[in-house]
Amino acid sequence: MERQKQYFETAEKAQAAFHEVLQMPANKISRDAAIQRFKFTTEATWKLLQIYLRTKEGLDINSPKGVFRAAFQVGLLNEPETSLALEMIDMRNLTVHTYDETLAQQIFSRLPEYAKLMAYLLDQIKSKIS
Repeated sequence: MERQKQYFETAEKAQAAFHEVLQMPANKISRDAAIQRFKFTTEATWKLLQIYLRTKEGLDINSPKGVFRAAFQVGLLNEPETSLALEMIDMRNLTVHTYDETLAQQIFSRLPEYAKLMAYLLDQIKSKIS
């Protein structure tokens, strides 16, 4: 349980930093910062979800996509949210290529929707563990 609390706090801090940079005026620097924060927020969120699924649902899943699929199976996400989460992981995997201006802009344009999904997941988990 302590580990889950630690992951929850990490995810909360990551999300706060991510939301902060999304509020900044858009330019190349804030875009790149937002993409970087998206990367670590996505990582913190899927790992929190992984711990939740292990401790509360008895599911031991080791891949980000598997974790989001399992979140659908246990009712934390609906089908459209799951599709968005899987897309989000694909985009996170592409962040290594953000030197490509077109790709960086494409990723950046989706960030508010991903931020909303991750905030929703954090709320879902918080309500389940409270």
